[in-house]
Amino acid sequence: MVGVPFRWLAKNIGRLLTAFVLAVIVWVSAVVASDPNEENVLARPVPIEIIGQDPGLQIMNEVVNEVTLTLNAPNSVWIELNSNPQAVRAWVDLSNLDAGEHVVAVQIQISPRLVRLVRQDPEDVTVKLENIITKVLPITVQVRGAPPTGYKTQETLVDPVEAAVVGPESLVNRVQELRVSIEISGLTDTVTKAIVPTAIDAEGRTVTGVTLNPGSVAVTQPITLLGGYRYVIVRAISTGQVANGYRLTNIFVSPVGVVAFSADPSLVNALPGYIETEPLDLTGRDNDFEALVSLAMPAGISVVGDSKVLVQVSIAAIETSLAVSFPVEVIGLTPGLSAEVAPMTVDVILSGPVPILDDLEPGDVRVVIDLAGYEIGVYQLTPAVEILPEEVQRISILPATISVTIIEAPILTITPTLTPASGVTPVP
Repeated sequence: MVGVPFRWLAKNIGRLLTAFVLAVIVWVSAVVASDPNEENVLARPVPIEIIGQDPGLQIMNEVVNEVTLTLNAPNSVWIELNSNPQAVRAWVDLSNLDAGEHVVAVQIQISPRLVRLVRQDPEDVTVKLENIITKVLPITVQVRGAPPTGYKTQETLVDPVEAAVVGPESLVNRVQELRVSIEISGLTDTVTKAIVPTAIDAEGRTVTGVTLNPGSVAVTQPITLLGGYRYVIVRAISTGQVANGYRLTNIFVSPVGVVAFSADPSLVNALPGYIETEPLDLTGRDNDFEALVSLAMPAGISVVGDSKVLVQVSIAAIETSLAVSFPVEVIGLTPGLSAEVAPMTVDVILSGPVPILDDLEPGDVRVVIDLAGYEIGVYQLTPAVEILPEEVQRISILPATISVTIIEAPILTITPTLTPASGVTPVP
């Protein structure tokens, strides 16, 4: 009985296979009919990755970095293909490639199933590889400008004295000099700067695409005074007194120092460290001012440059304070009302420049109480102090509060007076 099914299966195996194939065809036909294939260009170019590159090699040409793909895929898959950047990947493999020019195939990987690659553009890319080498060169210094008269430069110092040039062989071999430049025009003291060297070729042009190690060097340019020269401070000398009520607040000299020189170095060395100006008269001055003033040069000594300096003088009024009594003014009172204030005068303590305080006039300071909107009643109010001179400030007011009583204004009664007419005798 066991052998009957096997004999039946062996006898009917052909029919079974035919039925299975037909079923698959029917299923595929049904699937294709419901989700037909479409051939389209992928909406976005696929970036080309570079893998396997030897770290001792550098790509020297501009490699095409995108590939355009034409795909055949079911309609339902196109949504993922166009929206998912990870659905399609492209790369070129530089493994085991030496220096030189190579044509490398662009490889494609498609994640979704049932997708067929129809075309790709490009199919391969050209890659030019160069060995990365290192060359050590000394640092050369280009000094621009010069210090002022009376100063000299000494040998320029560089730390470190050399640097390594790293990059593609063709570029590194072009580099003939590593140059730094330092500007010293007008400098009177030793200067140290961190400067980035520039790679220069044999024709004096800058070479780019290489790396320098270290990336910067310390450049020191010593600057010192010549013999018979000396830097000294300028000291301003003044005479006379500023106006009464004013004080001298500051004297500024520009430049603050000059370089003195002499054919006899001993004269320069004997200077006390400064040179004075000719006296500047301050008599009666009450405002800031400036003036060009000559230097009082000792015999046998001159200065480098202009023998006059700019002297800027600052003068300010002396500040003080005083107490002054002022009447209290009432404003804004509603018609038909009357106001009584107590006290009728107050003491106001003012501060400001003495000349302005001494020249205060009636009306320059007012003590005011504004009664606009107030009705009948008794109020404790703080008066306002109005001061015209901007330089004058109110310190305090005594008393700070004033009693104000508002009442109805009294009605004036007029009593008629009889005057006899001309030629009429009054009746007793």
